[in-house]
Amino acid sequence: MTSAIPAKQRLLSLDFFRGFTVASMILVNDPGDWGHIYEPLEHAKWNGCTFTDLIFPSFLFMVGISIVYAMESKKTDPANHSKIIWHALRRMVTLILISWGIQFFYHPSLEHIHTLRFPGVLQRIAVVYFICTILYLKTSANTRKWIFALALIGYWVLMCFVPVPDGHPANLEPETNFGAWVDRAVFGTNHLWSQSKTWDPEGLLGTIPALGTCLFGIFIGTLIKKTDTDNQTKTAWLFTYGVIAIILGLVWGLFFPINKSLWTSSYVLYAGGISTLGLTLSYWFMDVQGYKKGVWPFLVFGMNAITGFILAGLVPGIINLFKVNYQGKEMGAAGYFYKTAIQPFFSPNTASVIDAFLWVLLIWILMYPLYAKKIIIKV
Repeated sequence: MTSAIPAKQRLLSLDFFRGFTVASMILVNDPGDWGHIYEPLEHAKWNGCTFTDLIFPSFLFMVGISIVYAMESKKTDPANHSKIIWHALRRMVTLILISWGIQFFYHPSLEHIHTLRFPGVLQRIAVVYFICTILYLKTSANTRKWIFALALIGYWVLMCFVPVPDGHPANLEPETNFGAWVDRAVFGTNHLWSQSKTWDPEGLLGTIPALGTCLFGIFIGTLIKKTDTDNQTKTAWLFTYGVIAIILGLVWGLFFPINKSLWTSSYVLYAGGISTLGLTLSYWFMDVQGYKKGVWPFLVFGMNAITGFILAGLVPGIINLFKVNYQGKEMGAAGYFYKTAIQPFFSPNTASVIDAFLWVLLIWILMYPLYAKKIIIKV
C-alpha cells in the first residue's frame, strides 16, 4: 500500500534520524569481507557496546515516537481503538512474514521450514510495535512509566537471581542464561540463530526489555508532541533525559552489563539515552532552527525505512544469483566485483568498508524514485 507524504504531520528530524539509522544498518550488514571490519562496525563480542550495537535499539526507539505521532489524535476516541489494534496486528503479522520470506529467498526449499529461524530483527520490531500500540491506547502515561520500570527491573531480577530451570545457576553467559533456556524450550534448537542453535540474540525473553526501549521512545515522542511547552524548553528536557539515561545505564551496567544480545536493562537506558541525544540534536537543528541543507539524502531512507530494510535483505542475494568464474571457482557477481575491483587496491579493512558504502549507495539509488515522487510504501 502506498500513500502521499503528509508534509505538515511529519517530524523532519525523525525522518532524518531514521534514514541515518537505515544507512548505518546497511553499512554494517554488508562489508566486503566479514574477516576485515573496523571495530566500530562490528558488534561487541559480548558485553559492551559499539556503534553497530546502537542501530537496532534506535529503530525500536523511533517506533515508539512514531506510535505517538500516528495515534495521539486518534486515541482520544475509544471507538477508534479496535480499528487501530487490528491494523497493528495485521502489520505485525506482515512484518514477520516478510522476514521469513527473506529467509526463504536465500533457502528456497520446503525443507527449510525445519530450520527456519523464528526470532529475528523484524520479528522483534513487529511484536514490540503491536504490544506498545496496545499499551499506548489502553494505559495512561503514568501506568506506562510503571510498566517501563517493572520491565527493566523484573528482567534484571529474572536474569541475575533466578536459577535456570535446566540446573544452571542464574548467569549471563550466551548458552546457559535464562533467556537461552526459554528459546530452546519454546522454539527448539533448529529454529534459533544459525550461528549458534543454542541461543538467539533476538530471543523471546529479551522482548521484555525491548518493550522498554519502545516505551522510552513513546516518552520522548510525547514530550516532543506537547503543545504547551516551547521548543527551547523541550530541547533542554530532551538533552537532560538523554544524559540521565546514559549515566543510569552506565551505573547499572557495573552489575548488569550493557549487552545487546541479552538486551539488558542497562543497555536499554544507555542506548535509549544516546538515541535521545541524537534525535535531540536533529530536532534542534531541523525542526526548531529550520536547518534543512544537506538533509534530504537521508530522507530517501527515512521516509521508507521498511522498504530499505527489505531491499537491503534481498538485493545482495539477487545480484549474487548471477555467477562468475573467478580463479577456477564460481562465485556471485557481487563477490566477483569486490575481489577484482575493490580488494586489490586498498588495505583489507578499507576495501571492506568501501564495498559496504557502495551497497548503501545502490540501495539509495533504488529508493530515490519513491522519495522523488513523494511515495511512502506501508505494510
